[in-house]
Amino acid sequence: MTEARSGLTRRDWLGGAAASAGVLTLPGTAFARKIAPSDRVNVAVIGAGGMGAQNMAKLTSQNIVAMADVDLAHVAKAFVGDRGGARPDLQPLKAAYDRAAKFADYRRMFDARKDIDAVVIATPDHHHAVAAKMAMERGIHVYVQKPLTYTVREGRVLLDLAAKNPKLVTQMGNQGHSGDDGRRVVELIRGGVIGGVREVHAWTNRPLWPQGDARPAPVPKPASLDWDVWLGPAAVDWGYHPDYAHFNWRGWVPFGIGSLGDMGAHLVDFPLWALEPGLPTRIETRHSRWGGDDNIWDGKPPTDLGSYPLANITTYQFGQAKHGPLTMTWYDGGLMPPTPAGMPASARMNPDGGVLYVGDRGMLMHETYGQKPVLIGDGVEARAAAVPVSLPRIQGGRDGHEMNWIRAIRGEEAISSPFSAAVPLNETMLLGMVAMRADQPIEYDGASGRITNLPDANRFLDREYRQGWAL
Repeated sequence: MTEARSGLTRRDWLGGAAASAGVLTLPGTAFARKIAPSDRVNVAVIGAGGMGAQNMAKLTSQNIVAMADVDLAHVAKAFVGDRGGARPDLQPLKAAYDRAAKFADYRRMFDARKDIDAVVIATPDHHHAVAAKMAMERGIHVYVQKPLTYTVREGRVLLDLAAKNPKLVTQMGNQGHSGDDGRRVVELIRGGVIGGVREVHAWTNRPLWPQGDARPAPVPKPASLDWDVWLGPAAVDWGYHPDYAHFNWRGWVPFGIGSLGDMGAHLVDFPLWALEPGLPTRIETRHSRWGGDDNIWDGKPPTDLGSYPLANITTYQFGQAKHGPLTMTWYDGGLMPPTPAGMPASARMNPDGGVLYVGDRGMLMHETYGQKPVLIGDGVEARAAAVPVSLPRIQGGRDGHEMNWIRAIRGEEAISSPFSAAVPLNETMLLGMVAMRADQPIEYDGASGRITNLPDANRFLDREYRQGWAL
């Protein structure tokens, strides 16, 4: 196994050490094919059921040439409705999948298929960076589901790779970034409608999967599932259990990033976009007990990590924010911020999820994907009416996020959520999980990518990889 590194230098984080070690040297054939607006893009998918099927259903106008999935029986269930009949809305995708070349292991797919222009990566979180890096090194455009990566270092590796290959079109699957409402939120905040913002609250009802639980005993795996490939980069010897695959992996430490990783890409996106605070300088997490902690609880992670805590409150301080210091507080597990003074009774805070911006001239609140923005305060509506549209609108809005990627590949439209925007967002989310594992507030230097007050906590910015799956 490759050991996780705990003492990464500034040179490491900025890509110098990685480049000198050869990990970012592209093979001679790693050039993206030039695709005209009239061409169809040759698309592959890794993780073809679940969210992958939702993404790919919007791409059936393209050539779906290959798919990699560890369980084709599970993929087949995506095309069956609640009552057992075929889903008419997904029949074009089923027909495309039937024609596509099929692989269990995406490493074999990349070796065998040289006609892939672009790939959608919709695997569990622990595969994202490994699959994306392999694709990008081969000159393949990538659409990667959120969270973009499992660790901070992985995000910086992908960002460096994208910067070295600007013709590759990269997109994270945070579809709210393409929505009209969310873009209007950014315009209103930047337009000063609620004045200076020093306080933001974001919350979600997740998890909707097992979390705060001890690791279950393994059971026999389904015959259709390649469990070894599903484990992939995860350096654990865990047997199969349905609490891991195919949906519930999000809450288990080796495979997912919990609720913050799942929903932070949507909820945290708009505050960071609108306020441009840079990376956080101090992060602290308070949480319920860790899954697997059967002893008298002292708040520390158990030695044998099982699942993440059921609920947490994470406070981010942005001490170098562009417009002055900013505090952003994250709540999950059904927790929500207190109702601020001045909030009218009619302005209900949606328990499913939302964001509240508290400014010195009013407040703005919206739901998870930036939709349904509500302005609160005297004179805010008049000020909002005077703010012009300044951000481009994406064709199809939230539902056009996948085709925005295709149009960007063909040179027709600017990309919505490239890695240059997605990596800092992803890093902010992941630092909340790092603070949780450090069990203390962490102070972070974004320029060097290092925790400065707890040197040992830098190991949580990286991870171990199973042999054959190293980044």
